[in-house]
Amino acid sequence: MHYYKKQLQLLVLFYSFLFYAQSNKVDTLRGEFTYRLKAKFDIRNDNRFEELFLLQAGDERAFFASTTSLKSDSVMAVSGTTTKNPDGSITLGWKTGTVIPKTSQNFTIIQSSENIQYFDSVFMSLLTYKEPVIKNWRLIDETKIINTINCKKAEVTFKGRHWIAWYSPEIPFPYGPMKFSGLPGLIVKITDDKGDYDFEFVKSVPTSKLKGKLVNIRESRYTGATETTQAKLKQAKQNVESNVTGVLASYGTTIIQGQEMLRQREKQREENKKYENPLELEQD
Repeated sequence: MHYYKKQLQLLVLFYSFLFYAQSNKVDTLRGEFTYRLKAKFDIRNDNRFEELFLLQAGDERAFFASTTSLKSDSVMAVSGTTTKNPDGSITLGWKTGTVIPKTSQNFTIIQSSENIQYFDSVFMSLLTYKEPVIKNWRLIDETKIINTINCKKAEVTFKGRHWIAWYSPEIPFPYGPMKFSGLPGLIVKITDDKGDYDFEFVKSVPTSKLKGKLVNIRESRYTGATETTQAKLKQAKQNVESNVTGVLASYGTTIIQGQEMLRQREKQREENKKYENPLELEQD
């Protein structure tokens, strides 16, 4: 079981290396902003998951992704190896000492004035779905200074949660973290009213240092994707997670040991699902 699992991981990682090998050559970089997410993913405890995300704004659209996921792209792009074997086969692997940063937040979101487009990989496929830009923001006559930035308040109910946002007209980008966009200024902070999810702007690159630079989110994160719906993408991910045996079998492997371990893993996964606390409580 360990041998086959390792071979499958190598195959998936090498595919990722090929998949992420191309860089964006089109969008001029107009703004680069880092957000920190603090999230309560599990209702059984009050632990807060933390991760940094990058928002890169171009001329007409913005790209949002986990910084850890983007670092993984960079490592994989330069660390893949192929070795030709005497029998003519090829062994795929990584350069000695390669450490690939890991995160479960591997999606990419592109925001534009027309729509929000979400991309995620499901095993060997890149899937995507589109949603309209949020239009029902309620602008509130209230101000606050956050991280030395003058902000204005806005609220919206989005997919089962009520959100309080603070945006800055002084930073003239109608973007923000995740799918939150459409305000007359960059979203500096946004939190749901239960305090389960909190995104806050923590860093930006000065405009003077962006001159001549391009958006460097790799095109392969969002090109060649198969269009679907949010519900179908979620179901596809669940199918892969719950069918480890079938996935291995599809690659010609035979599981001799570990059946009980797989059953226990699936049982634990189903148990954990009961206590999940997703950002979007409802789907369209």
